[in-house]
Amino acid sequence: MTTALPPEHQAAIDEMIAALRLEFEVEMAMTKDSVSENARDMDIAWLVTCGALVFFMQAGFAMLEAGIVHPKNVTNILFKNMIDASIAAICFWLLGYGFAYGDDKGGFIGGSNFACEDIYNGAGDPIGSDGWEGWFFQWAFTGACATIVAGSVCERTKLEAYFVYSIVLTTFIYPIVVHWGWGYGWLSAWGAYPDSDGVARPIFKRNTDSNGMIDFAGSGIVHMVGGFSGLMGAIVVGPRNNRFDSNTGLPNQMHDGNKTLQSLGAFILWFGWYGFNCGSTLAISGNAANVAGKVAMTTTISAASACITATIIGRFAEGHFDVSLGLNGILAGLVSITANCSVVDPWMAMIIGIVGAGILYAGHVLILKLKVDDPCDACVVHGFCGMWGLWATGIFCTDKNVQYAAYPNVNDACGRGEQFGVQVVGSICIVLWTVATAGLLFLSIDKTIGMRVNEEVENAGLDVSEHGLQPVLTYPLADPNKGDQGGYTAAVSQPPGPAPMGAPLQGGIVSPAMGQPDVNQPQPVPMVSPGQQMQSVPIPGVQPGVQPEMQQPTMQPVGYTQQ
Repeated sequence: MTTALPPEHQAAIDEMIAALRLEFEVEMAMTKDSVSENARDMDIAWLVTCGALVFFMQAGFAMLEAGIVHPKNVTNILFKNMIDASIAAICFWLLGYGFAYGDDKGGFIGGSNFACEDIYNGAGDPIGSDGWEGWFFQWAFTGACATIVAGSVCERTKLEAYFVYSIVLTTFIYPIVVHWGWGYGWLSAWGAYPDSDGVARPIFKRNTDSNGMIDFAGSGIVHMVGGFSGLMGAIVVGPRNNRFDSNTGLPNQMHDGNKTLQSLGAFILWFGWYGFNCGSTLAISGNAANVAGKVAMTTTISAASACITATIIGRFAEGHFDVSLGLNGILAGLVSITANCSVVDPWMAMIIGIVGAGILYAGHVLILKLKVDDPCDACVVHGFCGMWGLWATGIFCTDKNVQYAAYPNVNDACGRGEQFGVQVVGSICIVLWTVATAGLLFLSIDKTIGMRVNEEVENAGLDVSEHGLQPVLTYPLADPNKGDQGGYTAAVSQPPGPAPMGAPLQGGIVSPAMGQPDVNQPQPVPMVSPGQQMQSVPIPGVQPGVQPEMQQPTMQPVGYTQQ
């Protein structure tokens, strides 16, 4: 038998329970907000960190290209890598970011958020992101796209022409493609033609049965735009002096390059690519961390398989193991996997890398047949392999993987083959847009301020004319493998100021003993304009008596070389 509490006691207990319930609900709400804020902060930190890795790729491009060009053009290529990142920052902030991610205008271009006016302190209240990190991450991608072109047009292009190109690319050409694929444009998997609930209705079916173009980290959006822009630049500016034999039309070997710098650059790029691909989850909370881990694995496998394949191709096609080909193979594998790294399985990534290496070598041979001079093979690595990356997405993607990667529409587009068609259409449109806009731009530059330096400037090196450095001279060095004086040469920059005492004011091989030209030596062709005097200086270790027959030919037919 229970005894009822006095009414006043029951009321007190009910009041206490209500107070405890209210306190619990408040604590739960605060905990939920705290968890959300922590997740937001983790996502922002993730994107800033990955953006920094992508920006560090700028150093990789600089070292790789510096290792490919002739020493007389190294400062020039370093300067271009420095300046295009800076130009990209200002142009993408003022206009490019708005064109890329602003309010959609007909599926073609964004039309708001110029100078990032919608990003400000507290824009993400109460627990959202203000948006600063989004601009930073996308700027790093913009700089990477712009610097690809530097490798295609190096060693003969005016700096003024490069300035104009970088401005237009980062302001207009590249942001338009970003809007198509990653913003709210007609190709976007994330926001194409949204319905009243904001659900994307991309091609082909314009409903949730279609995914839109899947380009997870930019094989098409970033690399194809940079690669095909570089191709158009290389065509308009023309090949370097003596790149092709005037009689046979075969390519001449130019400069073997610095393999140390090439290797350093390629490994920096591989390292930075984990920011490029893994960071394209745009978050680390929730299942995004799992997706990032998968992306790291597929990225690694594709790069490794492409490196091994390219090395094997070099061994059988050229008769030796070519480190430059292997390094470019790494980059070909990375570009090939960038679009599909989240929607394929590891074994698929290996095949994608293998095919990417084959495209690299075939593309290298093709552009030389067409007498297109791309010293770094940038149009092949980024343009051709980027297109393969988009197509491979349609070939190898599975609907299960697409849903795991958090694409918004749940369907069977991969299984029934629609996705491959979307990828092909997207790649063709990117090529047409880039070739048309970049081609028109380069032709306009060529007809106005001019694309190319004159022959004398090119022969002397752009470091002399554009950056005030002294000419680069060549000297014979002893062959350490033979114990005598081989026909090898080393290029050094002439120091400023007067020549050392006893050194003649003329070009030639200098005898260290006498400080005079050695008449027994084959004399190099001066790399200055006719009639210009050139100082020669003695170098420790240079020995007289090199036999003429030991000298390497200045130019010779060549197989694979990034030159």
